[in-house]
Amino acid sequence: MPWFATSRSAQSPFTHSQSISLHASLLTLTLLAMPALSRAVDAVPKPASTAPSSIVIGFVGGFVGHDNLRHGPVQLAQRIRQTLPKDTYVNVFENRRRKLAYDAIMRLLDTNHDGTLSAAEKARAHIILFGHSWGAAAAVLLARDLRRAGISVLLTVQVDSIAKSWQDDGVIPDNVAEAINFYQPHGILHGRTTITAADPVRTQVLGNYLEDYKKNPIDCPDATWFARVFTPGHMQSECDPHVWSQIESMVRQRLAPPSDAMSASSPSAAADSTAAPLKRQ
Repeated sequence: MPWFATSRSAQSPFTHSQSISLHASLLTLTLLAMPALSRAVDAVPKPASTAPSSIVIGFVGGFVGHDNLRHGPVQLAQRIRQTLPKDTYVNVFENRRRKLAYDAIMRLLDTNHDGTLSAAEKARAHIILFGHSWGAAAAVLLARDLRRAGISVLLTVQVDSIAKSWQDDGVIPDNVAEAINFYQPHGILHGRTTITAADPVRTQVLGNYLEDYKKNPIDCPDATWFARVFTPGHMQSECDPHVWSQIESMVRQRLAPPSDAMSASSPSAAADSTAAPLKRQ
């Protein structure tokens, strides 16, 4: 017999049935070990990320898309995105997508990715919320959602705020430091005239500011014919540069980088930053 040939009995110490049993046992052990292996991989902590320096979230009204540049909240977000610090999170949501906005805030603040927010992570929150029409009401409701989570809000801004029948956009929760309301009184769609603080000690209502577009009409070249005919006042509140430029200034002042904040601490600058918005004559 050649040197490389072996007898069948020398090839394996196991019978055919024993070999099958051994393979089955090894497969079972492998399958049993997989969950433990998976848990071990999951237990490895994900690298911590850095929270954005600030979070600015806007809501559009009606059934407007979040990226429709014909509308005030979207235009404002585009402008401030270009000049605020690069690590500022700026986004606009449809008013019916409040849960998406809430989830985005939670994800951004959860820097160690453990699924819960620590006191330190909550303390790093610098959040501004704004909106128009139904979107303005959504901003207040989101602030209320954040209150339940123990998260503070720097500022809420409502422009011609209209709440749905089951909503309350008139009382600002006590986790909000400052709130302001712009409204116009004419037409079938007109905004809430007054907002109040749930706790005036903790929340400063900067004012409820009337904009009368019958006295001071605004040209809105991108508006639809329907809005021009049926909701002209409400339409003008959304494209009014006087209102939206003031909101832009308030956002910038509250989110100014440290170097700018130091210059803003001078008496004259401080007076400007706390001054009430200008009214039209």
